[in-house]
Parts: sequence; structure tokens; C-alpha cells
Amino acid sequence: MKALSIHKLEKTYRNGVVALKGISMDVEEGDFFGLLGPNGAGKTTTIGILTGLVTKTGGTAQVFGKDIDKEFEEAKRLVGIVPQEMNFNIFEKVIDIVLDQAGYYGIPRDIALSRAEKYLKQLGLWEKRTVTSRTLSGGMKRRLMIARGLIHHPKLLILDEPTAGVDVELRRSMWDFLVDLNKSGTTIILTTHYLEEAEQLCKRIAIINKGEIIENTTKKQLLSQLNRESYVLDLLHGINNVPEILGVTITKIDESTLEVQFPSGKSITALFKELERHGIIIKSMRTKTNRLEELFLDLVEDKK
Repeated sequence: MKALSIHKLEKTYRNGVVALKGISMDVEEGDFFGLLGPNGAGKTTTIGILTGLVTKTGGTAQVFGKDIDKEFEEAKRLVGIVPQEMNFNIFEKVIDIVLDQAGYYGIPRDIALSRAEKYLKQLGLWEKRTVTSRTLSGGMKRRLMIARGLIHHPKLLILDEPTAGVDVELRRSMWDFLVDLNKSGTTIILTTHYLEEAEQLCKRIAIINKGEIIENTTKKQLLSQLNRESYVLDLLHGINNVPEILGVTITKIDESTLEVQFPSGKSITALFKELERHGIIIKSMRTKTNRLEELFLDLVEDKK
């Protein structure tokens, strides 16, 4: 069954700005779906339409078969939203923020308390349940928003930049939580600027740019479009001149650091041997960017 089905969705604002140009996409039940795009691409507008915060100007959208216009209440109950901006009362206690959200859905108090305890413990917030939310760190506030978005047990969870401003260690613990949540049956739609996050978490990825879907496929198929590898090489000894190697682009960052780009089919071992023939010994290497980021930039650039 389709968790989300969007068909020719359009949005033109009163000032004439066209945010969505008739986009169509499906998200299957149980998927971990990435919606990527640069700022102003249409991601937040799409989410706003699905959650009733933005009025569309054309097209249709269904959540588990429920039309967001004709069956809005039923559709809304199926969706949990974790917005990009913090939008809770900073003077309210952590536990009360989650319980109040449950009240909007008519969830009995005892059930709400049980669920709140479950999610706050899983997200490392149970010991903070009686403090006001303004005392929480940025990462804790992000996790609180996830707990609030899950309290009514939505079948579809939409995460809009959920780890923005979160340190690396906390981000990875949140990844583990979201992976487990998805494995338990919750369909997840993720927008993120951390393309490593999408590569690690998502099964399918759609890329939106200037209000149009320019790519929509599995992560594996998307990454198969890459035709080059990029590495930064730290050298054992400094060099003055950069050698020319057929089919390889070499850029000198400083005397002891090179950036190399070469076709995906070329062996990295063979490249090292060619560099050694030019007297260049590699001390260490690292990827310059993640693979998805390279492809994302190429796709967006091609559509300009």
C-alpha cells in the first residue's frame, strides 16, 4: 500500500512565486524516503501542504488512501510531523509538551503517559521530563520534537531537517532510533541538508529543484549514476609539481596534500602505483565528500 501518493501537486503563492510545478511521487508503506533539494526547492512547501499548513493550488495528495482535502481529519491522524523550527512553549515542562500533544488526538491520559515514558526514555529525555524545555540543549529540543511527533503513533512520520545543529555523536544516536522506528513499521519521509544522513538512512530518494522532481529512484540506482571517485591524499613528502596522469584530475591543495578525481572503474591501487612512479608516496587518504553529495550537486547543476 502507498503511504503517500502525490499527483501533479502545484503551489503558486500570491506574490506570483511558483513553489511547486506539478510534482508527482509515491512513497510505499514501510519506506524510509529521502526528499532532498537546495534551499527554496519546494521541500517545505510540500510538507506544509501535507500537514494542512499550506493550501495547494492544484493536484492531489493521499495519505494511506485518505485524500488530504476530502478526508483531512483521517489523513492528519496518520501523519506525525517534526518541523524544522522549534514550535513548542519553552516555559512548559518536557513531559507536559508531549502529553498536551496527545490530548489533541483524544488519547486517554494513562495511555499518553505510558507512550511518553517510552519515547522519552528511548530518546534520552526521561530524566529531563520535569524541567522546562528552555533549559534543554539544542539536540535535546530536537529529540523532544520527535517524541511529540510520535505520541499519537502515526503510520507516517515526516522529519524536516531533524538533526540540524546537532553534534555528530547525537546525530548518529538519532539515526539508530529512526532506523529502529522504521523497522518497527513506521514509514518515514526525511528532508535533510546532511547528504551523508540520506545515504545512511534512506531506501529511496527523490531530488526536488525549483519546484520540480528531477530524480526519484532507489538509493542504489541513484548512486550507480556516479562515474567518478574523489579523494584527498596526504603525502609522505611535499611536492613542487603535480604529475599528469591520463584520465585523472589532480589538484594540489598544498605541498603535501592532493585532491584526485578519477573514473569509478579505475583501481585506486593502480592509481597509487602510478603516483609512486612519479615519486609521490601516499601517507593517508580520505574521501572528499560522500557519494550522494557529488551526485546531488551534479544533478542540480545540470537542471540550472
